[in-house]
Amino acid sequence: MTKSPSTIGIILFIATMIVFFIVYFFFSGIHYFDISLKANAFVLPLIYAGGAFWSVKVYWNNHRLNFRQAFKRAFIPMFIGGILSIFSIYSFLNFVDPEAKNLLNYQYVHTQKSELDKEYTSARKIMKHQKDIDELDQKYKERLQSFTPAAVKGKDMLTASHFSGYFAAILIFYVVLSLFFGAFFRTRSVHEEPINQE
Repeated sequence: MTKSPSTIGIILFIATMIVFFIVYFFFSGIHYFDISLKANAFVLPLIYAGGAFWSVKVYWNNHRLNFRQAFKRAFIPMFIGGILSIFSIYSFLNFVDPEAKNLLNYQYVHTQKSELDKEYTSARKIMKHQKDIDELDQKYKERLQSFTPAAVKGKDMLTASHFSGYFAAILIFYVVLSLFFGAFFRTRSVHEEPINQE
């Protein structure tokens, strides 16, 4: 049965929300931010790549596709799934459970601070000249000011503008993946054309 790109987009949206709520219900502790990051970096790209492939493949089985058609059939489901997910997750974190948003913001700041400390410690170990060490210490102290309670108070990485930025970055992934599927399925159909004509 041929699935329309919009139907596959809804399926991708549902799959995204399932992943989101699995992380929310089972991992919203001290590692909530890290696990959310890993799910966004490793799990969701695989799901969306699978959805885009399925969208193109089910149509390609019975129809010839040019590059534009294959690109469109790959991009539309990912765009629908992504935009619905972004709106839903933004709404949930900002209006349904702001405490989860606060936890993510706190853990984000804490992760940034830990990364700064790690970089500072490793850089200090390899420095030999006192002038370089003093310069590094000065820069470290300056950077630490951005992690004071006053500086991080009210810091929010989950605003509408931030979500827009995240979605813009995700769109780049959708476009690159769609270009790949467009080129791959168009190439396959062109190569098979002489065989079908015989």
